[in-house]
Amino acid sequence: MAPLVVLVAGFLAARLAGLLGFEALDAWQPSLRVGLGLMFLFTATAHYYPPKLRAELIGMVPPRLPRPDLLVTITGVLEAAGAIGLLIPATARAAAFCLILLLLVMFPANVSAARRKVAQGDPIGPRSLLQALFVIALTLTLA
Repeated sequence: MAPLVVLVAGFLAARLAGLLGFEALDAWQPSLRVGLGLMFLFTATAHYYPPKLRAELIGMVPPRLPRPDLLVTITGVLEAAGAIGLLIPATARAAAFCLILLLLVMFPANVSAARRKVAQGDPIGPRSLLQALFVIALTLTLA
C-alpha cells in the first residue's frame, strides 16, 4: 500500500507545482510520470534496504527460479532505471513501456508469494489490483 501512497502523493505534489507555475508539470501526464517515478524509486530501494524487506522480496521469488538474491537486485536496478527514464521526456515512453513489461514479468512472483503466504501474506486480490493500477497508470503516460 505504501507504493500507492507515494504514487498519489507524488502525482498531487507535481500537479500542484504545475498549477503554481512550474510549466514542465502543467499537465496531468508529466505529473503522473513524476508520481510513478517516485513510486518506482521508492520500491527500488526496498530491493536493497532495509535488510528485512530485501529478505522478504527474495522470499517472494518462486522457488524454481535460480539465484533469487540476484533477481531481486536486478529488478531493483531496472525499477530505478525505469523511474529515472520516466522523468526524462526523451525516454519517458520507452521507460513506461519497459516498466509495464517488468511488472508483467514480476507478476508470477506475486502469485507465488500469495500462494506461499510470504511477504506479509498479502492475498492475491489486492496484489493484482495494485499491479493493474500501476500498469494502467504507466499506460496513461504513453498517450
